Order: sequence, then C-alpha cells, then structure tokens
Amino acid sequence: MNKKVFVSGCYDMLHSGHVAFFKQASQYGDLYVGIGSDATIEELKNRKTVYSEKERLYMVKAIRYVKDAYINRGSGMLDFIDTLDAVKPDIFVVNSDGGSELKRELCRSRGIEYVELERVPDSGLEARSTTSLRKGVKSNLPYRVDVAGTWIDQPYVSEHGSGWALTFSIEPNHEFMERGGMATSTRNAARKIWPYELPNYNEEMLARLLFCFENDPENKGHISGAQDAIGICMTGLTRHLYDGHYWPRKIEACHDEEILSWLENHICLVEMFPRAAGCSVVEGKDITPKKVKALTSAADRCWNAIMQKDLEGFASAFRDSFNAQVAMFPAMMQPGVQEHIDKWKGKALAWKMLGAGGGGHLALVVDEMPTEDVIPVKIRRRE
Repeated sequence: MNKKVFVSGCYDMLHSGHVAFFKQASQYGDLYVGIGSDATIEELKNRKTVYSEKERLYMVKAIRYVKDAYINRGSGMLDFIDTLDAVKPDIFVVNSDGGSELKRELCRSRGIEYVELERVPDSGLEARSTTSLRKGVKSNLPYRVDVAGTWIDQPYVSEHGSGWALTFSIEPNHEFMERGGMATSTRNAARKIWPYELPNYNEEMLARLLFCFENDPENKGHISGAQDAIGICMTGLTRHLYDGHYWPRKIEACHDEEILSWLENHICLVEMFPRAAGCSVVEGKDITPKKVKALTSAADRCWNAIMQKDLEGFASAFRDSFNAQVAMFPAMMQPGVQEHIDKWKGKALAWKMLGAGGGGHLALVVDEMPTEDVIPVKIRRRE
C-alpha cells in the first residue's frame, strides 16, 4: 500500500512550477492536495484570487500526479489542519521557501514525516513562481478620458450651476504615466478590488462601488470626483449631470458604433510630463456662476456636436471647455504646459489637458489622425 503524501498551497495562477512540485512530491506516494480558500487568500495576501476556489480545485484535480484535492476550510497560515487530519498522511511535503518551524512542529506532534524540497523546474523549463508571474501580468483595467465639463463633479463647483461632465473609458493599449490626468489614482484603487479586469456586472454599480471604495468616509481631505470612477467603469461615451452633490443625478451613455468610431478618428492623446509632486492645481481657484456657466455650456455643445458628428462644432466646444477650466483653476497651467500646447497649434483643431491638469497628457481634436507622436484611443464597447 502506497504512503499518503500531503501538500498545501494557494495554487492561484497555476503554472509549471506547481506541476513540477506535484511531480516531485508524488514520488513519495499518493499525493493529496489542500488548496487555500478564496477567503483565506484574501486575508493573507490582501487581494482577490485570479481563479475561484472551485476553478483551482478543478485544475489541481486534473493534474495526473494528484490523487485527490480539497479546499481547506481553516484560516490563516495553517488553514490546512482540518484537511491534514482528514487525509492522515504519512508525509507532509513543502517547498523550501514554504517551510516553517511551525509546520515542522505540527507534523512532529502528529507523527507525520516532514520533507522540504528545493524548487526545481522540470527538464527544459524555466523556474516559475506565482510572485514572479504576477509581477509580469499586465492589468487590463481601462483608463478614463475626460472630454468636457471637468471639475463640475466637485460640489464646490456644481453648487454654482449644474451641468454635465463627458467621459469615455479606453482600452489599456498603452501604459500611461502616473499623475497624468488619466484617473490613474482611481485605477490603482480599482486594482485593489479587481486586480486584472473589471467584472462583467452592472457598469453603474461598479462605478459606485469604486467611488465609495476610493473615498473613505473618514477622510477629511480631497474627495476624488465621481467622473473618474464612471469614466473607468462605464463603456461608450457617457455624460453625467452634477448639481451640488458628489454622485451625479443622472447618467446617459452613447453606444452608437458610428458615433464612437467617428470620435476615435478625431481625438488622440499626447504625453507631456507628470504633474509635479506637491503641485496644487486648486490654489488660486476663482469659481463664479458665470465661469461655471461657461464650463457647462461648453459641455452641452460638445455632446451635441459629437452626436451630430460635427467636427468644427466639437473642436470649438472642446477649446471652450478647456478655457473655462483654466479660468477657474489657473494653476492648471504649470510651467512647461504651454510649450507643449504650442507644438500642436496649427496641427490640431483643439486641445485640453486631461484631468486636473498641471501636466500629464493633452487630448487633441484633429481633422486627420497624425501618424507620429500621438496615442490613438480605443473606446471600450459594451459587450
């Protein structure tokens, strides 16, 4: 009768290193595997799993070196104790980087042989670890582009006059700089909930969840505008109406393929430089009902022009929206910004800084897409 061998781990992002470990361990006898539950992994690693416990159990059981596998029902570093006691193995095998005196003592108290194995890849394969793989995995979370009405999502602006903000979510086909007006701080918050991609769920609810997650109610400081969460989570071109509150009173979306394709053909992005650490674009702000009206009027005209695929009207409203922003927040125009804008005068029909400004990226409205020095955008479509 073969001896029983037991191993335990997360086995999230299952890779060849796991299989090689199972192969080595199975040489000691029939192999039984304890798998960390979703709850335990989130507790220990402060992140969601890539694959659910059901998927991980299915995959591990399918490996030919494994006799059987179970989801551990305990918690913490020794979440496998109940599984261990149920299997009653003769040998407990760990990787050398997963061993501990605590595990060794646990085996000693139960009369189980304790074996540590070095991490050795199978012949012809590279050494793999989940940590190294995770570092190389690209996030598929989108970025936000604000088109018009920026700042109206702050109550201290919309209390002077209600109005729409226009945003769209873009596919992450380019790695954009931090502090660049692309809602990267909100995107980084989203990665803590959904590390690799947005779940297939109600888009507005996802945006609400992200907004609430990012903005701790105990936080006495700055509240990130809702347009960032909406712009990341909602597909198509959206506009959201603000009237003195943090969350918009109304959200509308355009998913018309002809309009979205037209917009993609006439808007592109340009990198400048990250907004400097310690830069405050709200210093010296001058918000009046008249200036807010200029902002909201430009956003209305921008939306209408896009719906009509009116390029001249779009460019005019786009310029006016940016000018209205700068009139209220002149510190957006940090040193170096104007020089980048000047490079595109005569080449682009209109331009604006993304987000709060102070640096980052320019969005350009163009007649024909330049072939160099710009980043095209791909607006996310509804599935």
